[in-house]
Amino acid sequence: MNEYHETHQFGRWDPLSHMLSEDNVERAVEAVMANKGVPGPDGMKTTELDQWMAENKYQLIQDIRNKTYKPQPVRRVYIPKANGKKRPLGIPNVVDRAVQQMAAQTLQICFEPLFSPFSYGFRPGRKAQDAVNQALVYLNEGYEWIIDFDIEKFFDRVNHDKLISCVRKEINNDVILHLIRKFLKAGVMEDGVKVKTAEGPPQGGPMSPILANIYLTELDRELDKRGLRYVRYADDFLILTKSEVAANRVMESVSRWIRNKLFLNVSAEKIKVVRLIKSIFRNSRFGEIQSDLYD
Repeated sequence: MNEYHETHQFGRWDPLSHMLSEDNVERAVEAVMANKGVPGPDGMKTTELDQWMAENKYQLIQDIRNKTYKPQPVRRVYIPKANGKKRPLGIPNVVDRAVQQMAAQTLQICFEPLFSPFSYGFRPGRKAQDAVNQALVYLNEGYEWIIDFDIEKFFDRVNHDKLISCVRKEINNDVILHLIRKFLKAGVMEDGVKVKTAEGPPQGGPMSPILANIYLTELDRELDKRGLRYVRYADDFLILTKSEVAANRVMESVSRWIRNKLFLNVSAEKIKVVRLIKSIFRNSRFGEIQSDLYD
């Protein structure tokens, strides 16, 4: 049991106080500086963050408390994927990165113990190979039919209201929820023009991974309720069954649930049902998870 779950039941947990605490702010600044990275739209370097915080930290904290802190649009860049396509990323200003990191660390304390044991992406102490190993356990138990799900443009299409609702279930603090929504709506700068963001979390910033896992925990709980065998790594996941008939039935029903409850679409072109045996598993698309499956 962690700090949050030890105190929440007695009403002593204050997520805002934690997020704005000296220790949490210091750890956030250290994390952003250690991660380095290129400047955001304002040109400020990560090496300048420490000095900026020394001069402006208390005003920043006050602005967050007063709900007057306004995240700036991120700088849009495109990075190549192994399949030849490009992934859009947003590069926030360095100060915005630090504020996102402050929020992400608080969300992590609260939500990490609630995440599924079969979720492996962007979580401390977990890696892609662990997902492969869990799938092999299922395979050894006779679950040889795999449904390989692909959610279309997940990071572009997450519903903001639904995401805030998912966060509110554990952190019902209006200042934190307001801050998260501000980041969701901050927009992007592309070719010098600000583009509004009506959907999707701020991909490329420190909050993006934890928000993705919070959103998709709804999916994990639904799969658990159905008694299905699955492994998930961020927005990619596999479900394993013992027959082709069951696999096709699950593929249709889970795709429908994702559309109706998460307001997302499964790619009809990329989703597939395959049968795997041990001798070919390691050479399958999922067997190569650690290199490129989750691009």
